[in-house]
Amino acid sequence: MRTVAFHTLGCKLNFSETSTIARQLIAAGYQRVDFKESADVYIINTCSVTDQADATCRNSVRQALKVNSNAFVAVIGCYAQLKPNEIASIEGVDIVLGANEKFNIAGYLENLDKVPEAGVHSCEIKDVKEFIPGFSSNDRTRTFLKLQDGCDYFCSFCTIPLARGRSRSENISKSLTSAKEAIATGVKEIVLTGVNIGDFGSGTDENFHQLIQQLDKLEGDVERFRISSIEPNLLSDEIIRFCASSDRFVPHFHIPLQSGSDVLLEKMRRRYDSTLYRSRIETIKEVMPHACIGVDVIVGHPGETEEEFLKTYTFLNELPISYLHVFTYSERPNTTAVRVKDEIVPVSERRKRNKMLTILSEKKKRAFYEPFAGTTRPVLFEHENKDGFMFGYTDNYLRVRIPFDDSISGTIVQTELAMLGDDSVFIGSILQQVQA
Repeated sequence: MRTVAFHTLGCKLNFSETSTIARQLIAAGYQRVDFKESADVYIINTCSVTDQADATCRNSVRQALKVNSNAFVAVIGCYAQLKPNEIASIEGVDIVLGANEKFNIAGYLENLDKVPEAGVHSCEIKDVKEFIPGFSSNDRTRTFLKLQDGCDYFCSFCTIPLARGRSRSENISKSLTSAKEAIATGVKEIVLTGVNIGDFGSGTDENFHQLIQQLDKLEGDVERFRISSIEPNLLSDEIIRFCASSDRFVPHFHIPLQSGSDVLLEKMRRRYDSTLYRSRIETIKEVMPHACIGVDVIVGHPGETEEEFLKTYTFLNELPISYLHVFTYSERPNTTAVRVKDEIVPVSERRKRNKMLTILSEKKKRAFYEPFAGTTRPVLFEHENKDGFMFGYTDNYLRVRIPFDDSISGTIVQTELAMLGDDSVFIGSILQQVQA
């Protein structure tokens, strides 16, 4: 039996697709092993969001060949679609598959002999139109359910439309079928994923609000649905209020902002302004005061003067948000931002601004956590034993640590958040098991 190992970089969507491809290969007769083990085939699923894609991919190839120098190495994912020939030049890579071809990988693995020159199989991204559903299946606690792919927004800094194509999804009926398959694996939490998930059903008479209403009605043991990330212009008041009324959709939102300056938002080609963004946050906190709100923000975009950056800092400081994901702008080929004539922010200044917002994020997170000390909340505990401890998350995304107890792995347990540690992780005390 041939063996295959996977290494996944980047977003939840990539993890969903890795699991989908793994199930295809297992059905074709492969045995999946850990990436650190010797395998006949290593498949590296790449990301293109940061400017470290090349270095990260090269390092992953080296790791694989260090374990088995004769292994067949395949590279897939966003970076593989954007820069296939660049990847093909990496020593040890045997095949590079684009956005369409990666889902037919079994057909490319009939001959596993190492080759002197990597084969490249990649179509034009405009020809990628089919939606391939999937969900991650290597975690018995939660699964990432892919409901949408691609994006039509073409923000100035982003390569995702170039790597994944236009926005597309299944209809609600087929999406519910995928959700039922995921529920049947026994997971307790389903994370809804996509490139621009709020755009679900675009061009049809269906939409994301209708989808989550139907997901909420599904039978099965799944206790939680979590929305991974959603654009503020697509996060309607209807969606927010529905989540507030649902027993399954958790009070946790991740809402990209990118900049608190309306000048920068326009340059970035974002589809909202700071007033709309603020209103979304206020509505969430009005109906769910305990909700966790995460934010994506970019520093150093061309044209971001010191004044415009400080607008972002002040805006974020004033909002009742819970944490930030801070990204430093990097020049990406074929994006609008590299063609504009705005003033370029020096790299040293970009790093300085990143550090300022990272510190702000730590303060925001601490301020969000502190009021919950001494309260009781349901925690879904993970299976991994980390130095005698196990970790889990509350419904509103508070991280909790307790001594390892395998009997409650993958279950939701009423837990007292006894004390907040210096690492912004609650030390918990088990009170009552909610679900077996």
